[in-house]
Amino acid sequence: AADDVIAQVNETLQEAVKNETAKFHPTPAGQAVAYTSIMLMAFFPIVFGSFKSVTHQRKQKESGEKPETMTRKDAAMFPVIASGALFGLYIFFKLFSKEYINLLLTGYFFLLGVLALAHILSPSFSRVMRCLLPSHFYHWEYRISFQRWSTTQSDECEEYFDYRFSYDDVACWICCCLFGVWYLWKKHWVANNLFGLAFAINGVELLHINTVATGCILLGGLFVYDIFWVFGTDVMVTVAKSFEAPIKLVFPQDFLESGFGGSHFAMLGLGDIVIPGIFIALLLRFDSSLNRQRNLYFVSSFVAYVLGLALTIFIMIYFNHAQPALLYLVPACTGVPLSIALIMGDITAMFKYEDHPSEEKTSSADEQQELEREGNDVQKTTPKASPVSTKKNTRKDK
Repeated sequence: AADDVIAQVNETLQEAVKNETAKFHPTPAGQAVAYTSIMLMAFFPIVFGSFKSVTHQRKQKESGEKPETMTRKDAAMFPVIASGALFGLYIFFKLFSKEYINLLLTGYFFLLGVLALAHILSPSFSRVMRCLLPSHFYHWEYRISFQRWSTTQSDECEEYFDYRFSYDDVACWICCCLFGVWYLWKKHWVANNLFGLAFAINGVELLHINTVATGCILLGGLFVYDIFWVFGTDVMVTVAKSFEAPIKLVFPQDFLESGFGGSHFAMLGLGDIVIPGIFIALLLRFDSSLNRQRNLYFVSSFVAYVLGLALTIFIMIYFNHAQPALLYLVPACTGVPLSIALIMGDITAMFKYEDHPSEEKTSSADEQQELEREGNDVQKTTPKASPVSTKKNTRKDK
C-alpha cells in the first residue's frame, strides 16, 4: 500500500512538472510587441471617435434632432446594471456549456459588427466608388421606409424607419458582410480586432455624457466596479477568457515566433477604451465651445490616458496578475484635466458646460438676452436732461 501511495505521488509530481513546462512563458520582446500594439489600437478609436463626436454633435444641432444623452441618474445606475450583466454571464458560463452560449453571442455580434463597420467605412466607400463608377450611377437614390398612416386623417403619419442608400452603400454592406462571414468562419484575432475597433469608435462617437459632472459620476462608479470584480472575485477574468466575442482587443504574445497564427494573447477590454474615451470626447467638445486655438483639455486628458494605460500594463507584467485598468485610468483622465482647469480658471465653465442644454435653460437664456437687448435699446432712446434745465430747476427749488 505504501508503494502505491508513493507511486501515485510521483505521478502527480511528474504531471505537475509537465504542465508547468508546457505552460507558455512569453519573452520580453514578445510582450513588448503585443502590448505596444494593443496600446496603439486603443489610442486610435479615442482620437478618431472624439473628433467624429464633435461633427456628430454639430449635425444634431443643425438638424434639430433630439439627442440621447446620459443623465446623472443613468450614470449612477450604470455600474449596478453592468455588475448584474457581468455576474449573469458568469453564472451562465458556470451552468451551461460555453460553446452554446458563444454560438448565440457570435450571431448577435456578427450583426452588430457588420452594422458598426459599415457605419465607419461608408464615407470612405462613397469617395472611392464615386471615383470608380460612372457619374450616371449617382443620379438615383433608393429609400426604405416604414410608416403608419391614419385612415381618417390623411395628414397624420408616424414614421418608424427611414433609410436612404445608393450603390456605394450597397458595395459597403457587401464587403462588411463578407468580412463578417470570415469572422464567423475563422474567428481570427485580426477580424476580432477590426470589429472591436468599430465598436469602440462608434461608442466614443455616439455615446454622449451631457456634463462633466455626469462623466465624473460614471467614471467614479466604474472605478469601484472594476476594482471589486477584478480583485475581489474571479468573475471578470473568467468571463473575459470564456467570452468569444469582439468585446476586447487582443494581440499574440508569440507573434515573433508564430506570426499571425499566434495563440497566446494579451488583451484589453473595450470598456477600458470606450468609458474613458467618451469622457475625453466630452472634453474635446468643451474645448470646441471655448473657441480657442488649442484643445488643451482634450490633449491633457489623452496624454493622461496614455500614461495611465502604460502604468496598468507595467504593473500587470511586474506582478504577473490581471489589473483593473480603470483603477489607473479614472484618476488620470479626471484628475489631470480638472487640475489644469482649476489652474487656468476654467473649472466653473467646465462644470457649467452642457453638450445639449435643456429647452428650459435655452429659452430662459434667450429671454435673458432679449431683456438685455431691450434694456440697452431703452437706454439709447431715452433723452438726457440738459445742464441748463437742471440748473433752472435747482434755482426754482431754492
